Amino acid sequence: IVKIGGRITSENVMGLLEDYEIAVDACDNFPTRYLMNDACVLQNKTYVHGSVFQFEGQTTTFARRDGPCYRCLFPTPPDPEIAPRGNDLGLLGVMPGVIGMIEAVETLKALLGLGVSLSGRLLLFDALKLRFKELNIRRDPECRVCGDNPEIVLIKPEELSYQPII
Repeated sequence: IVKIGGRITSENVMGLLEDYEIAVDACDNFPTRYLMNDACVLQNKTYVHGSVFQFEGQTTTFARRDGPCYRCLFPTPPDPEIAPRGNDLGLLGVMPGVIGMIEAVETLKALLGLGVSLSGRLLLFDALKLRFKELNIRRDPECRVCGDNPEIVLIKPEELSYQPII
């Protein structure tokens, strides 16, 4: 396990991931999630995703090139002007721990070849109702990165979706 400190950018993401088979998302912004997803698909890596917002969280595992991937679920990043950020609206302090524990379980299952992956399923957690819900995710044949005719075949610094949110 290697914690990556600092900013993940379009210039360094491919090199950061090349020696590992699984990337675990602890990102706090949309551009980095898309960047991680695209790099993982292009390098055929498993991507364990988790995110939190106020009293809700979600997690899934995107299992390599056969999809689905993050872009299949959310094809384009939200407009930075309207996208909520945890820092601005707050979140229940235990939410990163709850979602992080699920991500850790998914990572261990993938490394050890145990159990059933969340690949193809998005696990939603509502802390106010203390309820989990699952949604199926399908690979989008029109997906820009894992689809039948991908547009994104390498990471380019000029990609709009990779610009940092200020």
